Amino acid sequence: MSERIRFIARLEEGESVAELAREFGISTKTAFKFWGRWKREGVLGLEDRSHAVDRIPHRTPDEIVALMIALRNEHPNWGARILKTRLETLYPGVRIPSAGTVHAWIKKHGLTRARKQRMRTPPSVSTLRRSETPNDIWATDFKGQFRLGNSKLCYPLTVTDLFSRYIVGCEALEGTKADPVWDVFEMLFSEFGIPSAIRSDNGTPFASTGLAGLTNLSVKWLRLGIRLERIEPGHPEQNGQHERMHRTLKEETTRPAGSNLIQQQERFDSFVEEFNQIRPHRALDMKCPATAYQPSPRRYDGLPTLQYPLADDVLTVGKTGSIRISNRSKCQLTQALVGAKVGIREVDDRRWLVSYACLDLGVFDERDNSFVTMDVQRKSNKPSPISPN
Repeated sequence: MSERIRFIARLEEGESVAELAREFGISTKTAFKFWGRWKREGVLGLEDRSHAVDRIPHRTPDEIVALMIALRNEHPNWGARILKTRLETLYPGVRIPSAGTVHAWIKKHGLTRARKQRMRTPPSVSTLRRSETPNDIWATDFKGQFRLGNSKLCYPLTVTDLFSRYIVGCEALEGTKADPVWDVFEMLFSEFGIPSAIRSDNGTPFASTGLAGLTNLSVKWLRLGIRLERIEPGHPEQNGQHERMHRTLKEETTRPAGSNLIQQQERFDSFVEEFNQIRPHRALDMKCPATAYQPSPRRYDGLPTLQYPLADDVLTVGKTGSIRISNRSKCQLTQALVGAKVGIREVDDRRWLVSYACLDLGVFDERDNSFVTMDVQRKSNKPSPISPN
């Protein structure tokens, strides 16, 4: 500093800028710079200056960071990509940084949490189809029950469209009985139409250990022309897309749980609205499910009367779950079909193919009263020789 003051003092006395620059070992440009600062700012102009730029071009503005943090606090389970996409939607024209930068900022503010390392399960071989259009396949399951604030249990029944990720339904039920579940599906069919197939696990009320895994619920689905798809026992990853939605559902609606069933249903409804209409989805190119979903053209008008135009005879399943093909020939089916109409067609001498709706159940042999069942997974996707109109 003292050198600079001496330099300026001698300039003030009239000495040459060029000669003084050579004497002090600086360039003429630097000499004029200090002279200019002296004229504008006095002694303060001779102090050292920071070399840092006034503005860093790639630094995220504080206002943008504040928006990130506010949105993350509002939705603590949203990841960086979802936050970025939502911010771009809310503030068009504002340049939002990359998802990596968003993640760095929320991590810096302590808004991330480490996830437990999960065992990686290799994908299993499955004959389950891939959904190609909206309502091609619906997935359904019960999210594990949990206790409400009033100590009663809640059983969330969930239904999603596998093509669009759209949550078709999420209902808080008191149990897993078939009748309330059918009431929910009947409501969904009335609102969204009928899907081509429904995928479920092998638990109640979707499946049983009886003939073809049929239950009172799945029998009604078949009557509507809906194919049954079931994942393999012990392989929830085959319905991984639906299970992933369950994890988000649990995080955002059950911690803590509602005080009662009505309050919990309100939370489910809010979650479904946000998930379908607002939350971007990576598998949909960061669009929300509502942009990819549309109701089914197959409208629901109640359960139809089944017709078997190719059958030799149509029989009613008795109270014991059996049909009588002749006076001496009784074929035991399942209690799930009590009161239902089944078609039979003779495929060989005294050998009868027994079908319900589009599902071939098996072949009954009158000669020894034996009934050989069909492989449901293999046959459910093939057209039946006995099918409803």
